[in-house]
Amino acid sequence: MEDQSGRIATDISEIWEQTKILHEIIFSLHRYVPWNYHETQRDVYNFSGDKDLEYFLQLASEIGLLVILRAGPYICAEWDMGGLPAWLLEKKSIVLRSSDSDYLAAVEKWMGVLLPKMRPHLYENGGPIIMVQVENEYGSYFACDYDYLRFLLKLFRQHLGDEVVLFTTDGASQFHLRCGALQGLYATVDFAPGGNVTAAFLAQRGSEPMGPLVNSEFYTGWLDHWGHRHSVVPVQTIAKTLNEILSRGANVNLYMFIGGTNFAYWNGANMPYMPQPTSYDYDAPLSEAGDLTEKYFALREVIGMYKQLPEGLIPPTTPKFAYGKVRLQKVGTVVEVLDKLSSAGPVKSTYPLTFVDLKQYFGFVLYRTTLPKNCTEPTQLSSPFNGVHDRAYVSVDGVPQGVLERDDSLMINITGMAGANLDILVENMGRVNFGRYNNDFKGLVSNLSLGEDILVEWEIYPLDIDGAVNHDFIGHLVQPRRSLRNPSSYEVPTFYTGRLSIPEGIPDLPQDTYVKFPGWTKGQIWINGFNLGRYWPARGPQLTLFVPRNILVSSMPNNITVLELEHSPCSTWSCEIEFVDKPNINATTQSENYAPQLFARGVWQNRL
Repeated sequence: MEDQSGRIATDISEIWEQTKILHEIIFSLHRYVPWNYHETQRDVYNFSGDKDLEYFLQLASEIGLLVILRAGPYICAEWDMGGLPAWLLEKKSIVLRSSDSDYLAAVEKWMGVLLPKMRPHLYENGGPIIMVQVENEYGSYFACDYDYLRFLLKLFRQHLGDEVVLFTTDGASQFHLRCGALQGLYATVDFAPGGNVTAAFLAQRGSEPMGPLVNSEFYTGWLDHWGHRHSVVPVQTIAKTLNEILSRGANVNLYMFIGGTNFAYWNGANMPYMPQPTSYDYDAPLSEAGDLTEKYFALREVIGMYKQLPEGLIPPTTPKFAYGKVRLQKVGTVVEVLDKLSSAGPVKSTYPLTFVDLKQYFGFVLYRTTLPKNCTEPTQLSSPFNGVHDRAYVSVDGVPQGVLERDDSLMINITGMAGANLDILVENMGRVNFGRYNNDFKGLVSNLSLGEDILVEWEIYPLDIDGAVNHDFIGHLVQPRRSLRNPSSYEVPTFYTGRLSIPEGIPDLPQDTYVKFPGWTKGQIWINGFNLGRYWPARGPQLTLFVPRNILVSSMPNNITVLELEHSPCSTWSCEIEFVDKPNINATTQSENYAPQLFARGVWQNRL
């Protein structure tokens, strides 16, 4: 089974309760280590709280799980930039995942921190780690740099010794293994259900004539993108292919066994630019919330054909609770609370700077300039070189004008008088996690034009919204005031707050729940300072966000902060969100679901 990178590690005991019925065959936990999760800022390392990797390994050992450690430096995982830290892009010409000297120096320094922490947890040292991955699907990357793989092999051996098995994972074809495999690293393959199992393992045998057959990522589901239908992979297809794998005596890692959640800003994206939603439920055997599914029981039945299943009852799905509606009130717009969101003030620049230039790697940046001329008639504001990465909310002196979006909406018309503030709030929607475009710069990455004129003389505000929410600055900033009206459906980005009280007299509360956003458009939500993630019901397919019970408290009201970026229901409808006991991540959209075609081919690398 797979533990998706960045998921809350303290839930491992609950995962084990569900998976112990399978552990005689599927006995190891694959654990990603996302580099950018532990070193968000250069040379600042964090292994505390839900980033306490060693505690996670200790828990795995205590409950009898072995661990296959996927240490990186690149992990993919539909995770922001595939786990690589954005600060690597400070050298704009850097070639990631290659023998570029700056990249190698950064990798060597990071592994010099991580791997010594892992060595005591190796199996030969009494710990649970039996294998360590050094690169992930490198055969799908354009660089094909064997010197880079040799560097990683030497580095891992230096820190971990000669006894631990080091391995790679690649697509099940000679093409992918040509650049992904290296002598001294055990080559495994990954492939989807519905494909030719014999051919897939023959490809592995081309690199590994001896040793175990391993499908190190057997896809039990598939990933989603905003604006596409939720991917659903047939139970029968997965069960049939799992049976074929086990009948050959092969080893298999179910990716994913339990779905996950891209909390905060951690989701990745694919090209052409398509960001993943907050839910990473993945149509997995255990849902995002750890719920039993039809797929779980089907795979259990297949495994039972090859191994006697442990006796005893299967632990039930955890209960959920519908806490009901919570009324929100408007606090203020982003511009109205700007001094609290960007306490250091603006960075001034003739031309726009990227997020990396500002050392603001996630979230939002406000770009401000003044209109150089009167725009009494609608005037074209455009991004001629597709330079908005990824979504920009435009206003003039507090009057909303519209949205610019990467690859989609490169021009809007605006109005305003010369000297008026032109504010452009840019949202980083998640960096590309797979392929040659990992070097995904964010912000205004090229100039904007007003008519024929290039806009210059910018004031640029990096926004620390998470810090402001955690310090409860948002709820005590300004009194609500009447917004300037605009006939369009857009509003300026605005904060709302509310409180959820857990009912008294009901045992075992708080419980897990889901939050939905009736009438809301797109934004971000925090509960008790925890960044739950993005909501975008206007685009779908995800309409509800999973709320784990451990972020809720029953001793006092739970503080809720919502940043609505486009349009709230508050002026025309009920200014409410609602906590419900059932998820909806499968709302109908107009886009087609590409997953069936991908799985019919059986080659996940073709997802792009």
